[in-house]
Amino acid sequence: MKSNNFTFYLLLAPVLLWLVFLIILPHIDLFISSFQFENDDGDMVFSFNNYLAFFEDKIYWLTFVKTALYSIAVTILAFVVTFPVAFYLTKVISRKFSIFMTLLLLIPLWVGELVTIYGWMILLGDSGVINNFLMSVGIIETPIQMLYTNFSMTIGLLYMSMLFMIIPVMSALDSLDDSMIEAACDLGATKWTIFTKIIIPYAMPGIASGGIIVFMLVIGDYIAPNILGGKSSLWFTEQIYNQFLSTFNWSEGAAFGFLLLLLSSLIVFIALKLTGQKLDKVGR
Repeated sequence: MKSNNFTFYLLLAPVLLWLVFLIILPHIDLFISSFQFENDDGDMVFSFNNYLAFFEDKIYWLTFVKTALYSIAVTILAFVVTFPVAFYLTKVISRKFSIFMTLLLLIPLWVGELVTIYGWMILLGDSGVINNFLMSVGIIETPIQMLYTNFSMTIGLLYMSMLFMIIPVMSALDSLDDSMIEAACDLGATKWTIFTKIIIPYAMPGIASGGIIVFMLVIGDYIAPNILGGKSSLWFTEQIYNQFLSTFNWSEGAAFGFLLLLLSSLIVFIALKLTGQKLDKVGR
């Protein structure tokens, strides 16, 4: 018994050290720094000015509103795109082929976000694959501006986040008893009724779980908006980056980081309330 306890604490120690020294302590330091403000005498004093700057400067809160709206839109698109695929993999094809297809879906995760984004740049560029194909078949005469737009940014964010939606949805649908659908068909229920009254409510915890993951990943992403969106696509994480590494205003950057965490968590809380989901059920 003592040997088992020793092994448990030995395995737990690296996890605790990682959490404390790489997550908890840095966040505490940033939280304290977010309330520090340099006065006219050059002294650092306690102040809420770093947080007030977010609401006083129009560009900051408008950028956050845009970031939140696009993140919600990408989350909805991820659900629309991945739900039919998840249903097909769990309820239509055999389990053997389902496992194989799921492994194929995981391949983009092996590549990495940066390499994937540069792949999309090759596809969407003025001299890219898509424009060259459209011009070669005579559909367009001049290249369409797809890269460095909100469209290309949305495509990149959607592609990188779809897998984090499909896995929880597949997990929820996999436990759905097929006899429930068969019984509804025998009772004369339409496909739409089965979909809205049985499948969606049953899969809702998985949908909510995937939605939270996708939303938090998208709203906190920096690479895709910065590279694919270009200068025209402002993203709130770019504002945080600029505060830290362009103006070297670490206190305001820390305040903006915590505002992003607080406001995004508030959006998730409101979404859970509107959908009638509870966080403890979503996490299962």
